[in-house]
This record gives sequence, structure tokens and C-alpha cells, in this order.
Amino acid sequence: MQFKLILSSVKSDITDKVVDAAKAAGATGATIIPARGTGIHEAKTFFGLTLEAQTDIIMFLVEEHTITKILDAIKKAGEFHKPGTGIAFVLPVEHVVGLESQMEKFKQEVRKNYF
Repeated sequence: MQFKLILSSVKSDITDKVVDAAKAAGATGATIIPARGTGIHEAKTFFGLTLEAQTDIIMFLVEEHTITKILDAIKKAGEFHKPGTGIAFVLPVEHVVGLESQMEKFKQEVRKNYF
């Protein structure tokens, strides 16, 4: 079984919406890490203090054949067509351990999608 890692950076107020959309599209779970960042759409200032919106990094370990559907769901839920809303990208995964409890679900999904 081949896995990929989807990493998505979004504002924390839409994290749940993005995770729910990804799960509806086939992701089996997510890891959420609080973060902060900078980009071309800089944080606003107020009386000399920088106001940064809380950002979350969401990690999804998914089967390779589900990437397109899940990535599309993340893009739509996160409204990535709007400037400064978030990004998502995919990284290869070489080895995975600790998924034994989910392997039966993965096998069922493969059977459902290919047979």
C-alpha cells in the first residue's frame, strides 16, 4: 500500500471545516499542529503591535489513490481561491508503522474501489 502526506496550512477558525471535508472525501483522520507564519499577505498592525491570526498545520496520511479527491475537498472547504486563506501540498511517504488498526479499513476501501 502506498501512502502520501498532505500538509495544509489554514487559519484556525476553518480547521474543523477543512478536516471534516477531507474526512468526507476519504481521509481517515488528521493531526493538527498550532502554528504561525508569514507570507505576501502580511499580518495587520494595531498601534505598532502585530496582530497575527492563529494558523494550524493539518497533516493527513492518506492512501495514494485518494489524493486528488481529498486535496480537492481541502481546497474547496478552505476557499483557497481567495488570497491568504491557506495552502495544501503533498509529500511522498517512504515507510509507515502504527497503522495496523486501520489496515482492515484500507483493504476494504481498495476492494470497494477496484473490484
